[in-house]
Amino acid sequence: MMIRGIRGATTFEEDNEFDVISSTKQLVEQLINQNEIEPGNVASVFISATTDLTSTFPAKTLRQFSGWKYVPVMCMQELAVPGGLSQCVRIMIHYNTDKEQDEIKHVYLKKAVSLRPDLNE
Repeated sequence: MMIRGIRGATTFEEDNEFDVISSTKQLVEQLINQNEIEPGNVASVFISATTDLTSTFPAKTLRQFSGWKYVPVMCMQELAVPGGLSQCVRIMIHYNTDKEQDEIKHVYLKKAVSLRPDLNE
């Protein structure tokens, strides 16, 4: 078994708790389902958000999923690079798995598909 990074990103329309949490929840659901993630095999989760998110912590979303209570989660701020994607939440799940690197399914939703168009072919 090896630890693998499972990446994903999404965008939100408005900086309010409902929109940020619902967008993040949609992303996490797809990451879990597409990669058959069991919370007991998750080492940790890093969540970054662009500087225009100030309404809530996207990490709160993970507590809505059964079995994720004790998974270590950390929020951080994404670099404010000129021309970068705004209103964006990015997730990195550190997951213990037997899957090979090319078997991991990374998920990019909404405007975030522009971050990794090579993975959406």
